[in-house]
Amino acid sequence: MQEETFILNAEFVELNQLLKLVGVVDSGGAGKQLVAEGEVSVDGKVELRKTCKVRAGSVVTLGDVRITVVAG
Repeated sequence: MQEETFILNAEFVELNQLLKLVGVVDSGGAGKQLVAEGEVSVDGKVELRKTCKVRAGSVVTLGDVRITVVAG
């Protein structure tokens, strides 16, 4: 499994943007598509809301990629 850490410098980041910022996808649109297809989980639950607010302490998984969001 590929482990990534994202340092959050705001209150939250939208899920599709997080995937883009970490480099898992090339664009926010590609991130939206993966979320819509049920490929992304937040804290162990499948998330279908493309603009779900991801906050510090959350763990996002997509395939073999695990993204831990920490406060900046």
